[in-house]
Amino acid sequence: MVTSASPTAPLSPSPLEERLRVLAGAVPDPELPVVSLEELGVLRGVRVLGPSSVEVELTPTYTGCPAVETMSADIERVLHQDGIERVAVRTVLSPPWTTDDISPEGRRKLAEAGIAPPRPHAAQGPIPLTLSVRCPHCGSNDTELLSRFSSTACKALRRCVSCREPFDHFKEL
Repeated sequence: MVTSASPTAPLSPSPLEERLRVLAGAVPDPELPVVSLEELGVLRGVRVLGPSSVEVELTPTYTGCPAVETMSADIERVLHQDGIERVAVRTVLSPPWTTDDISPEGRRKLAEAGIAPPRPHAAQGPIPLTLSVRCPHCGSNDTELLSRFSSTACKALRRCVSCREPFDHFKEL
């Protein structure tokens, strides 16, 4: 007996879509170049629409993110270099991006760059109001908030009380 897939079941990506996703996903985030768009979790999909025509879906870290334009241009450039003539980058807001979308590799790279990665909170329940953030320099949990905003709106500026080093903390969403 042969069964067909449900009309609402997602189709598996083609080998071309998988290859193009790897290329687009390897683009560094313009504000956090230590992580790629795939590691940050903002690359949502790559779909081949026709011969040499591709649609890419991005979900920004927040709706007013100014980096979306640069991300789109960088993805277009990379896919054009691979021979794709028409690249449409579409911003999708649903489901919204959360810090849980950052891959373990992305979290590791943020910490190595001196940016305290957000804690995964999906399994932990609500984010506590008092936030214990581990210092990416010495590992101490004795840190203090200096400013709710840092070099980008998605980061806060903190300082370690133990080693006295300032550092960015990627805010949990």
